[in-house]
Amino acid sequence: MAKRFYYGGQAVIDGVMMRGRKAVVTAVRRPGGGLAFDVQPLSPIYSGWMRRTPLLRGIIVLIEAMYLGIKSLLYSANVSLEEEEEQISGWMVWVIVIFSVALAVVLFSLVPLYLTDLFLDPSLPFYLVEGVLRVCIFILYIGLVSFVPSIRQTFAYHGAEHKAVNAYEDGAPLEVEAVRKYDTAHRRCGTSFLFVVLVIAILVFSIIGALPWWQMLLSRVILIPVIAALGYEAIYFSANHTGNAIVRTLSTPGLWLQSLTTRQPDDGQLEVALSALSKAIEADQLEEAD
Repeated sequence: MAKRFYYGGQAVIDGVMMRGRKAVVTAVRRPGGGLAFDVQPLSPIYSGWMRRTPLLRGIIVLIEAMYLGIKSLLYSANVSLEEEEEQISGWMVWVIVIFSVALAVVLFSLVPLYLTDLFLDPSLPFYLVEGVLRVCIFILYIGLVSFVPSIRQTFAYHGAEHKAVNAYEDGAPLEVEAVRKYDTAHRRCGTSFLFVVLVIAILVFSIIGALPWWQMLLSRVILIPVIAALGYEAIYFSANHTGNAIVRTLSTPGLWLQSLTTRQPDDGQLEVALSALSKAIEADQLEEAD
């Protein structure tokens, strides 16, 4: 029996990206009301043996999420600007991404470390306080950006993506009427993944122990792939053991956090998410038929 494949994706500008077994599909609502689709075959690196190898697959997923996410965001941005003379080029998106990564390093690594170092010597309480500060800054950041109207709309598409995947995994028809009732939270969501990463970071940095300040800062950057790999394994395990009471309890904070990054979608947004998922499934079925 073939191993079950878990579909998933992300919200983009006025649309949803769904990653299938063999292809990634981005569906975007055009300014005129219709739908635009971009279907791209997946590189073997995203579906080969590295994607199935424990720990290594977490690093591949991190690279995949950044690369495919950037491409899908670029496509969705240009579709939303199709009636404008100027569209967004690839280099502009990379500038934005580099700036965003730098901002994330400052907010979630430099600031918590600096604030904690002002008041505590390196010890277990130091790493615990640093980790709690990191989580608080993360939650505050999400809360603040959620007030931006365009971000709130993207969060609604995020909710639509989750509803579509939840319905599919429940065996429901991929129709708007059948999908409305499903939850906007999902256990494999990137928000839950980030929360798990923040918690694992506390454990990893406490094991490393006391270092000179600049080495502690450097460790917060170069250990991102390691922590991401461990975080992915934790999410992967929880997704495969949803019936376990302990796993459900440990997953609850991540699900709560998704209330900040998802909104209830309207029927039009559900249509976009379902269209993306349907085309991803169709692409996989065509590949298998060949």
